[in-house]
This record gives sequence, C-alpha cells and structure tokens, in this order.
Amino acid sequence: MKLHTLTPADGSTKNRKRIGRGTGSGRGGTSTRGHKGAKSRSGYKSKLGFEGGQMPLQRRVPKFGFKSLNRVEFKPVNLDTLQSLAEQHNLDEINLESLVSHGIASKNDKIKILGGGELKAKLNISAHKFSASAVAAIEKVGGSVNTI
Repeated sequence: MKLHTLTPADGSTKNRKRIGRGTGSGRGGTSTRGHKGAKSRSGYKSKLGFEGGQMPLQRRVPKFGFKSLNRVEFKPVNLDTLQSLAEQHNLDEINLESLVSHGIASKNDKIKILGGGELKAKLNISAHKFSASAVAAIEKVGGSVNTI
C-alpha cells in the first residue's frame, strides 16, 4: 500500500460543491444566490402567501358572508345510528359516554339527535339537543329524552 493509492471509504464523502467557501471553490462570489435583492441576504424569509409583489390570492379572492365567533356546532346523530348501536351492543341507555366509547362522537362534541331513520328500541337518550321529529319518534316507541 502506498500513499497515492489510498481512497476514502464508500459513502464517506459527498459529490457536491460546497457553497460559500470563497472564489476558488467554483461557487464563490455570490454563492449561487444571484446579485442583490432580499433573497441574496442572510436571514431572508418570505411571508406566508407572498407572491413576489403580485397581489396575493388571499387578497384577490372576494370575501362575502358572515361567520359568527359564538356559533355552536353540533355533531348530528340520526335515529337509525342509535338503533344499530343499541342492537349491536345491547344498550337501553345512550349518552355521551356510550357514543364516545363506540366511536360515533369525540368527547368534546356537542350532540344533536336528528329524526333520520327508524327507531324500534325503547331507549333513554341523553344529548345536548334534539330535533322535534326525533323527540316524537323516541317518545312514540316509549323511550325518554334527556337534554344535557
């Protein structure tokens, strides 16, 4: 083995030019950043949605409507969902904990029971809100409604 035959181990060196290492490196001077302007300076960071001075899309698109900051969103659950839940798990009482444990709602959801589908089982249901048709259908089969 002689000094002129030595080579670095495979994977120990990178085959790229190092940037910002002087004019002799082949990438000197502007270090591939071009001439002048904000992008050539250190610490440059563009704003989110910045389009090079063109009016950004967020400001070009017309705004309309109103979104209340105080609105309350409810997770809708239909009667047919409650019927299948009661049949599968042999339940006679349905509340927020049972809906969360069976993956129908998450623990922070507010639940509104809607009158979609058909209810055959006599259930005691606790929820945040009920539609009029849901209350009528639940009480028709002998169940009870409890607003949380």
